[in-house]
Amino acid sequence: MTAQTAKESNAMNAGVPQARHRKGALAAIVATAALALSACNGTGDLASYDLPAKSARYTFESETNGVKTQWEYVSGQPTQGDAPQQNPCMGDTVGDNTAACRPEPLIFLRYDLGLALDNTAKAEEKHTITITAYYQDRISAPPKVDVLTAEASYDGGHTWKQVSTQASGTNTFTAQIKNPDVAQAAQGVGLRVHASDTKGDTVSQTLPTAYKLR
Repeated sequence: MTAQTAKESNAMNAGVPQARHRKGALAAIVATAALALSACNGTGDLASYDLPAKSARYTFESETNGVKTQWEYVSGQPTQGDAPQQNPCMGDTVGDNTAACRPEPLIFLRYDLGLALDNTAKAEEKHTITITAYYQDRISAPPKVDVLTAEASYDGGHTWKQVSTQASGTNTFTAQIKNPDVAQAAQGVGLRVHASDTKGDTVSQTLPTAYKLR
């Protein structure tokens, strides 16, 4: 994870010039896309980082089972806590940090690929998938994801083609993919999705093989 400002780029756990630091906690649920967060410290799906107190734009990258995800978001030292008692911050749980904390505003993606029982879709037909963006439950007032675009690949990610998307509900979008014949997509259909919210935070996710054709 890196913090990007106009003057510097700070690597995770590297020294930073600010005198004050805060401890932020990231928690991620492994969802349909088999997404997991890796971290410098922590176990399971919970990780902690020392971040500068000054607000900055961060880039966080993850790769799990070939699924690549990149988040860009703005984070700064919170002035008040934003975590319910039933799901407290890690510092509250272990008792080593009682400063105000909140989850980072990462956008996650959930896919309904509309596949048959054998996880395939029909070749040479238009195919509709549904993509839902969401945040960690601990964020009390998450922003709205208002833009989502998608691309499809039929050659293992060498080339990508824009597909039609449209909003179908709150933080929910549909994408129309024109499936080629099986021979043209021998490795299956890959997806590359980019979403952004009303605060300018973004997520880009690449699924090398989202589904196969029959």
